[in-house]
Amino acid sequence: MEKIKIGLFGFGVVGQGIYRVIQRAKNAHAEIVRVCVRDLSKPRSVEFGPELLTDNPDDILDNPDIDLIVEVIDNADASYSIVTRALSKGIPVVSGNKAMIARNLPELIDLQRRNNTALLYDASSCGSIPVIRNLEEYYDNDLLLEVKGILNGSSNYILSRVFDHNEPYDAALRRAQELGFAESDPSFDIEGFDSLFKLIIITVHALGVYVKPEDVFTYGISTIHDSDIRYAREKGVKIKLVAQVVKVSDEYFTMFVMPEFVFPSRYIYSVDDEYNGVVIRGECYDRQFMFGKGAGSLPTASSILSDIMARRHDYRYEYKKMSYLDRPAYTTDITLRVYVRYTVSNIPAILPFSHIHEQYISADSNYVIGDIKLSDLIRHRAALSAPDIFLADIPTFFTDRDD
Repeated sequence: MEKIKIGLFGFGVVGQGIYRVIQRAKNAHAEIVRVCVRDLSKPRSVEFGPELLTDNPDDILDNPDIDLIVEVIDNADASYSIVTRALSKGIPVVSGNKAMIARNLPELIDLQRRNNTALLYDASSCGSIPVIRNLEEYYDNDLLLEVKGILNGSSNYILSRVFDHNEPYDAALRRAQELGFAESDPSFDIEGFDSLFKLIIITVHALGVYVKPEDVFTYGISTIHDSDIRYAREKGVKIKLVAQVVKVSDEYFTMFVMPEFVFPSRYIYSVDDEYNGVVIRGECYDRQFMFGKGAGSLPTASSILSDIMARRHDYRYEYKKMSYLDRPAYTTDITLRVYVRYTVSNIPAILPFSHIHEQYISADSNYVIGDIKLSDLIRHRAALSAPDIFLADIPTFFTDRDD
């Protein structure tokens, strides 16, 4: 069997993981023939011939012998340039750059169709968990009601250390950085943007609708305080950073990313450390759960390898749900129940709660639990970014089915 000849962009932790995995996989029938990097002199942990590396993208993009581009760089703009050039040339691409894909997915879908080629990106959402392909193939119908889960391993590791090991938040964050689960600037993970970009991609394959990232309410865990953790423990719940897209009726769906009070009866309650967990709910099959490592060199590389093998069989995403006549529309006109802790900010005056269920005031911190429109959270998200505020969702969707 003739080998697939691969041009690889990026040779960091994930890129080197792909190199190792392809060498290990006896039936991959794939070969990395060139690797494009920014720094030719940077030390690497794998052995390779000096002729493998180049710092000129054209050495790969203009090479007629290369059958497939694999792109795993961390710069979204550079990723966009590589992927769009390759697709325009009719070269199929495997990518793991969630930010680039989420921001440009409609254009990337159009490029695939116009140039009769394929872009695969299972590795962009939840690492080793095959969420995208399952949504594309197994759940290729309109019975799907919800996709919800822990999509970011870094924030989940931090919260696991806080709740399961009683570590202070700052110490848990430092530990995550030391282990490589979080970057020196961890804001992409802990502010929820990593989860947001994954959710945007998942929604296209779940419901056939693209929503711009800036239109989705996103709230992270950077302002979590000991009082929030103490409150959660008193209620017997954990706080997890959760992303979800959910149909609220036949005509509408909503989506958001924010911390959530997770009850022990929920599948994602036990998803700890750097793991991801995704719950898929449908009208006829209730809930199905997918669990696995969402990041890291080899888990991500294994997902990349799966896409490489899929291309051997000419697999491509069909985006079938985007052609449905009765796709649901995105709405923020829904009511959520939220916990908001604050000290200086006057939250009851800032947020237009339709109903307040509980309120607590003390010298150290205050909190309110109330019902509020998602559209109002979006409208006031600048005020909610104040360092003395922490917000968490108290789930209300499908509680009647779960009791």
